Amino acid sequence: MATLYIKNMVCDRCKLVVRQELEKVGLKPEKVALGEVTVSDENIPDDVQKRLDDALLNLGFERIDDRKARLIENIKNKVIELIHYGDPGSRKFNWSDILSESLHYEYNYLSNLFSSVEGITLEQYIIRQKIEKVKELLFYDELNLSEIARKLGYSSVAHLSGQFKKVTGFTPSELKKSRQIEQIRKSIDHIT
Repeated sequence: MATLYIKNMVCDRCKLVVRQELEKVGLKPEKVALGEVTVSDENIPDDVQKRLDDALLNLGFERIDDRKARLIENIKNKVIELIHYGDPGSRKFNWSDILSESLHYEYNYLSNLFSSVEGITLEQYIIRQKIEKVKELLFYDELNLSEIARKLGYSSVAHLSGQFKKVTGFTPSELKKSRQIEQIRKSIDHIT
């Protein structure tokens, strides 16, 4: 078996598309997770890798070879998974503990590596992902601000509103009233 690391694979639809592309080039995916695919083939011929790389690039994905780039992608995927697909407010946790435990590196190393490669701190990246989730929840108008704050692990609506204004220039209420949510929403794989 071989493990492939795929950049920008951040949702269930992404996993489905990548699985289909793997099958098109003749590879048999055993497990497809965010950013990572296990295929039954031990050695993938160069021509198959080239066809796969071309197909993935055309779809906005990229196979990652470099160990540090894979680690950065794993950090992003873990943050995205917890914020966008998990329920971080349902349990209180410390980002440094969660990332260290799941990626098996000291948090200081992960944070420094992330900052040096991405140009923003890991904490800023986490905040920006949370703010994007807030925009999504405001757009769908299913939860009030207190529920959103609780769901995303904020200590209060004031804390959420302060971070939101710092990142977007609007308070959540102002943005909701202005109906500009759809114009300022970003794809979660393009948040930097």
